[in-house]
Amino acid sequence: MTSTARVPAVEITGLYGTVVKVFSKRMLGKVPSSLGVLYQNPAVLKLSLGLGQKTSRWHACDADLKSYAHMAVAALLGCSWCLDLGYFQAHNDGLDLTKAREIPRWRESDVFTPLERDVLEYAEAMSQTPPAVTDELSGRLLDQLGAPALVELTSWVALANLYSRTNVALGIESDGLAASCDLPPMPQRSSAQPLPAQTSSAQPAA
Repeated sequence: MTSTARVPAVEITGLYGTVVKVFSKRMLGKVPSSLGVLYQNPAVLKLSLGLGQKTSRWHACDADLKSYAHMAVAALLGCSWCLDLGYFQAHNDGLDLTKAREIPRWRESDVFTPLERDVLEYAEAMSQTPPAVTDELSGRLLDQLGAPALVELTSWVALANLYSRTNVALGIESDGLAASCDLPPMPQRSSAQPLPAQTSSAQPAA
């Protein structure tokens, strides 16, 4: 993480702090400096980590689709921490790294399936203010995924907004997790990409 955090980090101490550090080292290989910022309020950090653990038990929606959706939210909102973490986890979980790397410019890329493009558009549409989800897009996903998976995807994207918006507001940036695995840098999100409500993702953008 860079020095742009708007809230100073504190030392992670105590019994819960020890658990957090052990868990972080096991999952990420190190204790991210961003945790020191959130540890200013351990109750908030506990809720954040607890939500992550609980939602990892959701299995109605394909894990790849949820991973891409979370990264799409992070790219749209400018959360380098979540985008870096998603790329790192895609590597560790054996996901398609070509697709993961292309998330910031997915509208210009031809590597995604029509379903994946609909999921990415849905993630961006939900993340607009106000949300820009259309009946047409929601209907396509309902037909392709089924109701349980669509409800799960929707809640997943909402939580991705919680994490991403929190990090951006606090000035929390990437800890270089993907770079530590020698993964090539992700491309920047194109400023020319249209807003979700302006185009359909059924087919790759020209």
